[in-house]
Amino acid sequence: MAQPHAVSGQVVHLSPLAGQLPNAVTTAILKAEQLELVRIVLAKGKSMPEHQVQGEITVLCLEGRIALRTSDGTRMLGPSDLIHLPGGEPHALTAEQDATALLTICLARRQA
Repeated sequence: MAQPHAVSGQVVHLSPLAGQLPNAVTTAILKAEQLELVRIVLAKGKSMPEHQVQGEITVLCLEGRIALRTSDGTRMLGPSDLIHLPGGEPHALTAEQDATALLTICLARRQA
């Protein structure tokens, strides 16, 4: 059964999962007209293969350590580290430790 998305004005609690992380899964939190939020869950050694999205993104590491690979190299993200990537930037994630992150995707299209 699909988990419902949060609605405008609803408070969402994103504390670290800690001991619950091994049983957790990546979950869409919110999808609005111009914005999508996803809680990414990666066990140590697991990865998201290289991909790209049209809109700008941010990745905020909530717990653990994540290696984020882009065309500019690899950056390590630890708790409270945030990175911004432009739309269309190829990237991949690998968990160096059990980790969760908040992914924000801008869905708005650029005006020509």
